[in-house]
Amino acid sequence: MALSSMTGFARSHGTSGPYAFEWELKSVNAKGFDLRLRLPPGWDEIEQIARKRAADVLSRGTVYANLNVKRADALSTVRVNEQVLASIVKVAGQLAGRIDAVAPSIDGLLAIKGVIEVVEPESNEDEDKAAKAAVVAAFDEALAALAEMRRREGTALGQILSQRMDEIETLARKAEAAPGRKPEAIRARLAEQIAALLETSDRFDADRLNQESLLIAAKADIREELDRIASHVSQAREMLGKGGAVGRRLDFLAQEFNREVNTCCSKANDLELTNTGLAMKNVVEQFREQVQNLE
Repeated sequence: MALSSMTGFARSHGTSGPYAFEWELKSVNAKGFDLRLRLPPGWDEIEQIARKRAADVLSRGTVYANLNVKRADALSTVRVNEQVLASIVKVAGQLAGRIDAVAPSIDGLLAIKGVIEVVEPESNEDEDKAAKAAVVAAFDEALAALAEMRRREGTALGQILSQRMDEIETLARKAEAAPGRKPEAIRARLAEQIAALLETSDRFDADRLNQESLLIAAKADIREELDRIASHVSQAREMLGKGGAVGRRLDFLAQEFNREVNTCCSKANDLELTNTGLAMKNVVEQFREQVQNLE
């Protein structure tokens, strides 16, 4: 399976009978999957269909789906409610002899609520049914285009992540070959420190110091961390090769990378090794940031 990012954009449009419609889909990063639909009034029944189809195609990301629908013959007509108007005129005539007032004007009568009615065009059940089926088909088209764009971006992300794995592996080999972590180099540094301490006092036990030096040397060894980093690199490459929705697992692996690199930095007792560890930490952070975009 191919890798997919969580970001993308797609549009689709079509017509059916008197209806013209357009879908606009946009997806962004998220921990889970969430489809946020905006549908015009009267089109709510396609919501469940759209949610199911989107969930079948996508597993992560927040997707914003907007549907715009226009009806070609959707010109509303205006009519006068004759019964309401007649009642108002009758009441006005009754009041005319009782109070001194100006006779009602036409615009005044028409401004009274209920006199003028806006009549929407009648809908056709068969046309509406066909239009909703066409809208669902257009949603599938836009969804497929969105998924394809996410796969293209996922392929590019996969190449970047593979490069980061190469960089981590190169830095790990550099750390392993660092002269400062060789046993003889560690012994030489400890010997210098012990000699400096012995010069300041004659109360140090040489045997105890030797034991402590061995313990310090063991704690300073990063062999175990380098082995785990190599294992993580292998797992990451395997996940990238298989593809699919591996974003969560790679994110967890990025945390493990960071933990091992931090330990290497804390154990480093040599400037070159410290600089290598910091460079590796920077690459791990770049890897983690890119992983956040993967499905």
